[in-house]
Amino acid sequence: MAQSSTETDWVSRFADDVIAESERRAPGAAKSPAEAPVVVVASGLSPSGPIHLGNLREVMTPHLVADEIRRRGYTVRHLISWDDYDRYRKVPNGVPGVDESWNEHIGRPLTSVPAPVGSSYPNWAEHFKAAMIEALAELGVEYDGISQTEQYTSGVYREQVLHAMKHRGDIDAILAQYRTKKAPGKKAQKPLDEAEVEAAEGSGAAAEDDGTGSTGYFPYKPYCGGCGKDFTVVTAYDDDTTELTYTCSACAFSETVRLSEFNRGKLVWKVDWPMRWAYEGVVFEPSGVDHSSPGSSFQVGGQIVSIFDGVQPIGPMYAFVGISGMAKMSSSKGGVPTAADALQIMEPQLLRWLYARRRPNQSFKIAFDQEIQRLYDEWDKLEAKVADGSALPADAAAHSRAARTASGELPRTARPLPYRTLASVVDVTAGHEDQTLRILSELDPANPVTSLDEVRPRLDRAENWITTQVPADQRTLVREEPDTELLASLDAEARESLRLLVEGLDSHWSLDGLTTLVYGVPKVMAGLAPDAKPTPELKVAQRSFFALLYKLLVSRETGPRLPTLLLAVGAERVRKLLAA
Repeated sequence: MAQSSTETDWVSRFADDVIAESERRAPGAAKSPAEAPVVVVASGLSPSGPIHLGNLREVMTPHLVADEIRRRGYTVRHLISWDDYDRYRKVPNGVPGVDESWNEHIGRPLTSVPAPVGSSYPNWAEHFKAAMIEALAELGVEYDGISQTEQYTSGVYREQVLHAMKHRGDIDAILAQYRTKKAPGKKAQKPLDEAEVEAAEGSGAAAEDDGTGSTGYFPYKPYCGGCGKDFTVVTAYDDDTTELTYTCSACAFSETVRLSEFNRGKLVWKVDWPMRWAYEGVVFEPSGVDHSSPGSSFQVGGQIVSIFDGVQPIGPMYAFVGISGMAKMSSSKGGVPTAADALQIMEPQLLRWLYARRRPNQSFKIAFDQEIQRLYDEWDKLEAKVADGSALPADAAAHSRAARTASGELPRTARPLPYRTLASVVDVTAGHEDQTLRILSELDPANPVTSLDEVRPRLDRAENWITTQVPADQRTLVREEPDTELLASLDAEARESLRLLVEGLDSHWSLDGLTTLVYGVPKVMAGLAPDAKPTPELKVAQRSFFALLYKLLVSRETGPRLPTLLLAVGAERVRKLLAA
């Protein structure tokens, strides 16, 4: 029995909760969507390296909820906080134009670190933000970007900083409840799964210094006026004058400043985050496993936010996002796929769908290997079900969220031929446009493709997948000359099966026709009708026949789907290579 969308559609459920919470915070406000208070949802991204597909969940979860709320007529602000005033913690591996010399910048704000060599951007943070900004535009994500460097250095948070310092004793008391708790034992009864590994590793921000030091508790950390790094310790603070004294262990620099005028520093993470919730009025912000475990930033922030007269947002934990054939993503390890990488091989709709169809606490994988073909088949089947009205409500909702936003339909391929077919064609033709168009025009002679623009951008994505993700030894190379040795070794039955195939080419020259032909030849050889239902014995004969055709055409026992391969090779060349 089909479940209703209210039972299965996680986006709608969160949208209901967020609207109710927003209205609860503004009692007596107009309740019609158009007159209701602006609903604020938030994401936070640190441009400390490539912003990978795990980080993208930090954006897509609130985006999907915000978009549903917009569809209902409410005004929504989706804030993306660029945590570009965070410290540079370590040099990521595998980043072109970066070497060990970048170690000298550890401890500086990300916006004060040079961009990789060859970059057109002014600093490290802007370099890594750029690719994500471009990808979010392609994905249809509407947001307000906030640079934390700009917020802090322009004094936007000055009152909040002074307030936190004034109430540092209260903040310290909250944090102390968790400092005294013993860490769980390290003995494990079983290997950690992916989500547990992520929780154990944590992120840089989650593990950041909470402000405790030998000179007392101070929730504010200056960047040094000498070396620009955060190896600083606050040694004294006067609440009345706001005079703050600090020393730097990196360069021995020391100075006294007036915090009411000083903008070169920031609140420590566990105070910074709840301060922003209160300042922006955030109602919904998800977080990863490392921020959501007991004693972590989200839990502690839920108590600290009250010091700023704020309320903790609804904050679901989101789970691990993996890559087919790759280990857990970490932007510090180098070579990890980003949203921009994914959008090279898949259309925005498919990438949105992967995030929309799974609840935030469900882990999933994104395919960069052969699995992408199956994912596209699944998406195309869903599109067909939505078109004929047979899709389950939750599936239809996920499709709608993937294919369009409240602002309208995302650009799409006019004629979405199967991804695996397109991949096979560009594999065999090596991307030769004239040959590609010839083959695609012959797939369905009654309704031929007349221009490659009809099948773009999906064709381009399939070509990128073949050229960037399929190893050279798995690419399809059609033989130039017949395999005379193999042909001479064939028995009479095998020769007859090849003759039947060659004779049927002209009358079956379409994708459907060639499918009927290649499956039908073994049936005829077995004395059955071409449309007979396959038996176990017949399936064995078909597999043997297919392996023979692959060996004669591409010198391997496997390859692209045979009907597509035959179209790609062309009837004349097929006859030449199969002439026994």
